[in-house]
Amino acid sequence: MREVQARASTGHVVVIGAGIAGLAAAHRLLERGARVTVLEAADRVGGKLLPGEIAGARVDLGAESLLARRPEAVALAREVGLADRLQPPATATASIWTRGALRPMPKGHVMGVPGTAAALSGVLSDEGLARIEQDAELPRTEVGDDVAVGEYVAARLGREVVDRLVEPLLGGVYAGDAYRISMRSAVPQLFEAARAHTSLTEGVREIQAKAAAAQQTGPVFTGIQGGVGTLPLAVAESVRARGGEILTGTPVTELRRTPADGGWRIVSGVHVWHANAVIVAVPAQAAAALLRTDSPGAAAELGAVEYASMALVTLAYRRAEAALPEGSGFLVPPVDGRTIKAATFASQKWGWIADEDPDLLVLRTSVGRYGETEILRRDDAELVDVSRHDLRAATGLDAVPVATRVTRWDDGLPQYPVGHHARVARVREHVARLPGLAVCGAPYDGVGVPACIASAYAAVDQIHGDLRGVQELTAHPVQSLHGGAGE
Repeated sequence: MREVQARASTGHVVVIGAGIAGLAAAHRLLERGARVTVLEAADRVGGKLLPGEIAGARVDLGAESLLARRPEAVALAREVGLADRLQPPATATASIWTRGALRPMPKGHVMGVPGTAAALSGVLSDEGLARIEQDAELPRTEVGDDVAVGEYVAARLGREVVDRLVEPLLGGVYAGDAYRISMRSAVPQLFEAARAHTSLTEGVREIQAKAAAAQQTGPVFTGIQGGVGTLPLAVAESVRARGGEILTGTPVTELRRTPADGGWRIVSGVHVWHANAVIVAVPAQAAAALLRTDSPGAAAELGAVEYASMALVTLAYRRAEAALPEGSGFLVPPVDGRTIKAATFASQKWGWIADEDPDLLVLRTSVGRYGETEILRRDDAELVDVSRHDLRAATGLDAVPVATRVTRWDDGLPQYPVGHHARVARVREHVARLPGLAVCGAPYDGVGVPACIASAYAAVDQIHGDLRGVQELTAHPVQSLHGGAGE
């Protein structure tokens, strides 16, 4: 094996994984003066952020927006030279396709949970609205150490709120089941409100009052001209420009601590690296395999993390042949029995797509939720057909697309079931026993881009001996919101 030795004069850190978390960690490490090597199994960087094109138009084939109310993603974009390409959605108006019609997405809610019954008028039935009103009279519903979002909200406000609004919004973030997803990890604002208030709607009104008092200005979400998928490319370019090394097509097969010097030995094929510290920024199952020898406890916890698979169907039409309702798209509650779970009218949501080819209309649908394996076994042509069928039923769009693309994200989204926060705490407790080791990414503190970057920065702090960042994230995960429709 070829030995790759670190220079003794500088700390050498190997980052395993070149998704946005690994790249952000590398970027921050270089700022701290470390020598950095990033090892990525795939033939490209970026993970779930993937730029692409359809009919000559640039599009995102993965995540398409950044939560702008958190600082991490927007700040990193600016640091790597993308400040002038940050662009908010051209429209933030979305719909929900439920009870046989496209209905305006309600306002005045927190992840689908309203402060008043009136906030959901038009989406819920009269019976569903009346059930919300009972919340003020119900005795306290204990949440304990954690509780499923759907279970708690249904107990307070009725199942219709969950099935018609919470489920599609939460499912759009996690591709999961609201009746399994942890409220403490996925919607920490609601969890704290549930702890502090007997009435859930009263707690939501307090959240809304605090948000109003904070007077946050500017868009909630933002995109990047050319696609959010260009962000990891820019970060990688900056890492290389600062002297960092990024090797793609380099799967790590072994990670071992070297007790003699307190460092780490990393193996990929015939190559071996020796490092002072390692940051593991890969999905949970891959992290479990790497940590099995030196941290079997962490490996066991990570090995139990489940994932949901999904697919994105991107379609391009001639604008003269296709007409869509106004807005950025729509969400679809699973209870309505449709195949697609969301649609994004990309050319209407992102001005830069419309500007690049005004004669083209681009949209995309998403299919697949946790436990839905049958739909994802269908071939690409079938997924295009079912998407077109549902789009026709929802919007009347009956034109023939000039181009289609299906992007499959197998095991793309980690699931945060009840007790996820405790699992993350146990993982970090095990990892903390090994100096010079840290973990980061979507399996821990939130699946959104800002959450992944925040966990990366906390990991960098950890290998420098500062545990405050990981402790804060473990106690207070980053809430990942839904960016309108079709995220």
